[in-house]
Amino acid sequence: MRKRINRQPFLILGSTMLVLLVSLMLFSAVARAEQVRDLAAFAGVRDNQLVGYGLVVGLDGTGDQTMQAPFTGQSLNNMLSQLGITVPPGTNMQLRNIAAVMVTADMPPFSRPGQRLDVVVSSVGNARSLRGGTLLMTPLKGADGDVYALAQGNLLINGASAQSAGSSVQTSHQASGRIAGGAMVEQSVPLSLGDRDGVLELHLDSADFGTVERMVNAINAEFNYPVASALNGGVISLNGPTNANSRVNFMARVESVQVSPMPASPRVVLNSRTGSIVLNGAVTLRRAAVAHGGLSIVIDTAFGVSQPAPFSDGETTVVPDSDISIDEDEGTLHIVEGASLLDVVDALNALGATPNDLMSILEALKAAGSLRAELEVI
Repeated sequence: MRKRINRQPFLILGSTMLVLLVSLMLFSAVARAEQVRDLAAFAGVRDNQLVGYGLVVGLDGTGDQTMQAPFTGQSLNNMLSQLGITVPPGTNMQLRNIAAVMVTADMPPFSRPGQRLDVVVSSVGNARSLRGGTLLMTPLKGADGDVYALAQGNLLINGASAQSAGSSVQTSHQASGRIAGGAMVEQSVPLSLGDRDGVLELHLDSADFGTVERMVNAINAEFNYPVASALNGGVISLNGPTNANSRVNFMARVESVQVSPMPASPRVVLNSRTGSIVLNGAVTLRRAAVAHGGLSIVIDTAFGVSQPAPFSDGETTVVPDSDISIDEDEGTLHIVEGASLLDVVDALNALGATPNDLMSILEALKAAGSLRAELEVI
């Protein structure tokens, strides 16, 4: 008689493993996805830049020198005249406790009158430091010339500076500072979300046809209705409600949709001023041979004295003796190749070059077709 085997525990265990595997796959897929709010923004929902010209007073002798910065004195005269104080013509006010400054701020969307904004105050004259100064009421204007905020308050300056007997020491930058909540909004910027038919536009931060396609499909799947359509590689049109409250709920729901964007294109960014090199994870290197060597020029100058003979009419002169030598390090060929970012970094480090030399090497690799990435110099 054959003994019957109960396979139910194995089936339960196999089902549990399958559920765990599917859960891990879904978790990894969700972990790679991003919300629409992180990839795009609705048209018209943006910050507005404000700028104004003002005066900082109360400085401890570190303000503008009015002889070299005459506009500071002119600004002070105009301000005093508005306050009912008349300065005699031709008066040369040698004041060192004021400074002419530019005030900048970013006005967020939907800002209402009475809200506070952070401002940045920067000197436009020859003031050494704005520490301890107070910004007087300064109108902040937009691109259309209208005043949208008023700034005033005490400056916060990081670092410190000191000087004595011609010597000075300074930490951080002293000619600019911030005022937290230093501006008050006086009027809001008109903003319309969509047209009368409820049509909205969604602008991608980085145009990509593949990401636009995935985003349109994800939004339509969320609403179970074709509310989204792509206009081009960076703009999506949305058919939203015409009611204001329903439109806001619709936009919030769109921003929370999960989308898996297309992988970033390979890119290498070179900063020619600082020598910084940044590579993203998609950069690869095809097989190539690179020779790197250093060239150094040494100039050594020694000064000798030519002494004339006794009782002669000659003069003692200094004769320079220069010795110039050129040394070129031997450069051996190195094979560079990499299919991942770590391989690329190891291959470039094997060359033993400085960051400035690596810039030239990367440009040469790009010209040779070995560097599979876009090269951007900033």
